[in-house]
Amino acid sequence: MPMSHTDDRFDFRAIEAKWQQRWEAAELFRADDASPKPKFYGLEMFPYPSGAGLSVGHIKNYAPTDAFCRYKAMQGYNVLHPMGWDAFGQPAENEAIRRGRNPRDMVPEYAANYRRTLKRVGCAYDWSREINSSLPEYYRWTQWMFLLLYRRGLAYRAQGLINWCPSCKTGLANEEVKEGRCWRCDTPVEKRSLPQWYFKITAYAERLLEDLNKIDWPAGLKEMQRDWIGRSEGAEIVFPLAQPLSGDEASVLRVFTTRPDTLWGATFMVLAPEHPLVPHLTAPDRRAEVDAYTRRAQAATEIERMSTERAKTGVFTGAYAINPVTGAQIPIWIADYVLMGYGTGAIMAVPAHDQRDFEFARKYGLPVELVYQMEGGPSTGDEMTSALPEGGVMRAFTPVPGSQVPPSPFAGRANDQSTIRDVIRWMEDHGIGKGTVTYRLRDWLISRQRYWGAPIPMIHCPSCGTVPVPEKDLPVLLPDVESYAPTGTGASPLANIPEFVHTRCPVCG
Repeated sequence: MPMSHTDDRFDFRAIEAKWQQRWEAAELFRADDASPKPKFYGLEMFPYPSGAGLSVGHIKNYAPTDAFCRYKAMQGYNVLHPMGWDAFGQPAENEAIRRGRNPRDMVPEYAANYRRTLKRVGCAYDWSREINSSLPEYYRWTQWMFLLLYRRGLAYRAQGLINWCPSCKTGLANEEVKEGRCWRCDTPVEKRSLPQWYFKITAYAERLLEDLNKIDWPAGLKEMQRDWIGRSEGAEIVFPLAQPLSGDEASVLRVFTTRPDTLWGATFMVLAPEHPLVPHLTAPDRRAEVDAYTRRAQAATEIERMSTERAKTGVFTGAYAINPVTGAQIPIWIADYVLMGYGTGAIMAVPAHDQRDFEFARKYGLPVELVYQMEGGPSTGDEMTSALPEGGVMRAFTPVPGSQVPPSPFAGRANDQSTIRDVIRWMEDHGIGKGTVTYRLRDWLISRQRYWGAPIPMIHCPSCGTVPVPEKDLPVLLPDVESYAPTGTGASPLANIPEFVHTRCPVCG
């Protein structure tokens, strides 16, 4: 039997509108603060009002939570299921720039259109609790929470080498860089050194790892989180510079390694081109080549620099460090495969037991010193054709004559975790290094060189330094501007508003 068109028998638009009006009049989805029912809170990520309308992708994300919240209501829960607009930030500002409009005018229009669409879809939201993150009554509490974090030492300002999107003209957190490209516009990301505000999420690295055991997530997803946090156990080792630096600059290099037992085979050091000591320790006759290499390295993405398929390159700085367990002077190089954002931005290169270091040493004619020797294996570095990361027993080592370093007590020890633990204790006893844990996780960059966002409630006073705005003066209002497009200089467009920049210090007046 052929199917008839249901439009003749059932007017979807009229029926949906009727029941949606009934739901709204009855405040069916409004949470009751005084209800004795058990509470359930359902929350999706609020959408950016950065487009003329919602997409099917939005509904794909919101429908499962909506269904689950309805299910909890049917079970007798007092359900709080709010909706709002993540209205501040780069997506909305980019859309406003694209359309030649002011985001203050555009965002409310877009939000109204989003609201109308979600109501037509029939999502069970408590619209009495709708929020808009660009309204002062909302971002007052954003600023209040920033001050709370600042007082607890969890928000700080520092000069940092940041991911910079030349298209969006702003800094990006590591998590906003996808395969070396900006998450928003897909432009290759560069590096720039700018003063930035950070949240100290590294203070919670261990807790984040431990709490993964408490959540019901797929095993693969939890493993991705563990890799992202990137916990590594090892030691931080101090290498004195052969030629101390003048002024206030430290005359030592600190290196984190998971293999401190191979320190006797460290025959050179490699720094990230962005390492802050590179300009100070580079010899005058090497400066032009070092500077040129640094510029090339900063133009590459981190993904490119870390690629194992990429040819290893580097430049000698003309400076030397002292291997603290042999007393030998070892050359200091820079290479783009060392990243400033991981560890200390410096590595000790042990070419006999690390393949990457071995390839680098062979390319540039640097010495290879065996630490562990395999039975029947090569007895000198010259005989090696590849690195030996595992196996063997430790050779005996004699310090450089005249050096004030202790002799090694580890000859004959196996290449295993027990030896690593004993080497760390020995280093600590002799002031050479200390056992430590490091993480791939970095503190969260939260400041942006853009206009459309909550002003950071801090005052920079020439006498008092950085001073928090008193809570009674919140919110610090975002002023109106004629031109809000990013400058590309690293400064916010707010820097061009004298009445915003110049204010009174709450400490000294």
